Amino acid sequence: MALTRDFRETVQARVKRDAAFRKGLLSEAIESLLSGEVAVGKELLRDYINATVGFPKLAAHTKIHVKTLHQMFGPNGNPTARNLFDIVAYLQNAEGVRFEVRSTRAALRTNRQPSSRQTKRTASAALSD
Repeated sequence: MALTRDFRETVQARVKRDAAFRKGLLSEAIESLLSGEVAVGKELLRDYINATVGFPKLAAHTKIHVKTLHQMFGPNGNPTARNLFDIVAYLQNAEGVRFEVRSTRAALRTNRQPSSRQTKRTASAALSD
């Protein structure tokens, strides 16, 4: 579904006046990319770029032609990992933030219910006491 000009203008106005919203938009874009929602991530990055640094300035800093950048973040765009990471690094620097990737696996291990095997051992240990 294509966004209307009014909606884009509303997002851009909010990005300009609300730093938390701006950082959240960038964070959500990166999280979408990392979770495999590439189309959503590219769309959010495109909105973020349009509302902040703009494609001409991004092109100057990344040495990627403006038209190529527009294509990369279009519906059929397929940015290389190198270009994407260069762009994300520049955007983080421009925003003054640094995102970190952390595994949630460790948290899942601590919250995981004991397996039935562990439960049987615990139950038999309790019975033998």
